[in-house]
Amino acid sequence: MASLAGMLQTRGHRVTGSDAAAYPPMSEFLAGIGITIAQPYAAANLVPRPDLVVVGNAISRGNVELELVLNQRIPMASMAELLREEFLQQREVICVSGTHGKTTTTSMLAWIFSVAGRDPSFLIGGIAENFGSSFAASEVSRGGKSGGEFIIEGDEYDTAFFDKGPKFLHYFPTTLILTSVEFDHADIYADLPAVETAFKRLVNLIPQGGRIVAYDSGDAAGASVQRCLAKAFCPVERYGFDEAAHWRITDLQFESAATTWRVQKSGKAWGEFRFALAGRYNVLNATAAAAVADAYGIPAEKIAEALASFRSVKRRLEVKAEVGGVTIIDDFAHHPTAIAETLTALQERYRGHRLWAVLEPRSNTLRRKVFQAELAASLALADGVIVADVFKAEAIAEAERLSVAELIAQIEHAGKPARCLADADAIVATLTQEVRAGDVVAILSNGGFGGIYHKLPAALRARFAGAENRAGGHA
Repeated sequence: MASLAGMLQTRGHRVTGSDAAAYPPMSEFLAGIGITIAQPYAAANLVPRPDLVVVGNAISRGNVELELVLNQRIPMASMAELLREEFLQQREVICVSGTHGKTTTTSMLAWIFSVAGRDPSFLIGGIAENFGSSFAASEVSRGGKSGGEFIIEGDEYDTAFFDKGPKFLHYFPTTLILTSVEFDHADIYADLPAVETAFKRLVNLIPQGGRIVAYDSGDAAGASVQRCLAKAFCPVERYGFDEAAHWRITDLQFESAATTWRVQKSGKAWGEFRFALAGRYNVLNATAAAAVADAYGIPAEKIAEALASFRSVKRRLEVKAEVGGVTIIDDFAHHPTAIAETLTALQERYRGHRLWAVLEPRSNTLRRKVFQAELAASLALADGVIVADVFKAEAIAEAERLSVAELIAQIEHAGKPARCLADADAIVATLTQEVRAGDVVAILSNGGFGGIYHKLPAALRARFAGAENRAGGHA
């Protein structure tokens, strides 16, 4: 929604917005480009009467502004349909989809195209640090040699209260990346087959002259992707670590400040890559982006140049602060698999350091007990675990709700210390006293988490400054 707002502004529209509670980085980004966000929702936010209201998928009946829109018959649209109408038609749409890795992969692909001089348009569900933005709306050059591609993150979540299908079904891409397919969004999908059905419908939209680049592995995740691809009408290229993969990753090495690997294309050496990101999953994401870039004529050397300078995305393994030797990491955790990948990546990057996992169960999946055992196993990868109370627990029936007490018991049973603390303030007060130099604190949430990203560094600065003052006074 924030990205679309910025894109509409570049077209000369006057854009405002409403939210229950906006938080960084998107709140800061919108403020920086002059788009006002009213908080909270109120009828006065629709004065003067807008020409069009874009309704996000978090809005449901009963919202005071939505009720006014319906009662006064103000024209409305979903984000996805307006995006297609205003920006995607007449473009070569490259869609990045999957349960995990969409935002980072979309950012990588946009950066590769940009470094190659292709001047792509893009829309990303986060702030890409290389661009300092979540979107670009480029003009197609004369002759169509640049600006013709639109690289978009394709979300499987529903579109709006009046359109319960996935947003990505509105985009009609020519090229598709499929990173993974797992059960997620337990509030709208009943089970894994329901999720797979959504991705099968997306695959069915790719034209015969298009292309799909999809994750390849021999495990359950790979089997799920394969089921979604079974009836594809276009060429499909698989990427991964398996020998049979069209794009095969080899010689993966994790260093203290970088990751390196090689890629074989159809069994032959094709490229060598290096970037500053950590994690096996980011190597998979980069390889998928590289495969698509190759299909658009971008040479491996230029792809390597782009990846070497890629700076990730806000809230994806983002180092928020380093205070007194304590490193604080922010990651947009939403699923046990993503949490496991994040913690594994941090273990690889910070070998020998004590790793804390601090989780806010906030996503519609994590707030439910559907993945309780998997979540415990993921968190147990850390050396110490703190879990906050379930976000808006009252909105989830107790029988369906994640039991934090049981989660803590499961983590402790796995041999790792764990505890529940009510909120960000309690967590900050505790962690500030317990962390020591060399510790890494991974804060896992897909929301604002009570401002913990700012509160914890501030509290640590106060602690260490106090310690220095006391030491100086003693001397």
